[in-house]
Amino acid sequence: MATSGSILLLTVLMAIGLVFFLRAASKDRTTVVEVHSPRAPLEVLDGLSTWLVARGWRPESGDPERQLLRFRGQVSSSAALALLLSLLGAVGATCLGLVLRQLWPVLGWGPLLLGLLGPGAGLLYRRRAERAETVELRLVSDDDAPGSTLRLRAHRDELIALELELGPELQLASDGALLSSPI
Repeated sequence: MATSGSILLLTVLMAIGLVFFLRAASKDRTTVVEVHSPRAPLEVLDGLSTWLVARGWRPESGDPERQLLRFRGQVSSSAALALLLSLLGAVGATCLGLVLRQLWPVLGWGPLLLGLLGPGAGLLYRRRAERAETVELRLVSDDDAPGSTLRLRAHRDELIALELELGPELQLASDGALLSSPI
């Protein structure tokens, strides 16, 4: 009985881990970063706008007074991750069913039906991960300052792609925190 209790504890801990993984996988990772370029502001903004439109972002609105451009896009979930989460959920729920059956044999094979709840993990992930997101470009440099400084607000992955793909072309420089951060 002591072994079954410890196995039940480990199975419950695995379920808790799956819940936290689901939350982390669909968490909003919007970040703000400042980039500087020696190029003219219009040239940098035009390059960024062209790149964003090519990646599927739609220009939404702008505020000339605040020197702000906003783009909107639909972020999709990963089908492979949804499948993996469904599989992990099904295996974990089935394991929990086996442990419950071992602890309380009177339940029969009914607890194994918990395995049918597994695909719910993938569905939950897909529902939470698919959402509309925005990218904001704001010019923060003065008109008399050389080059241009922009404040970018977007999903962390989009900012990393922007820095890697457009950094050399537009001579963008930031503090490099996005590329060195482990998360």
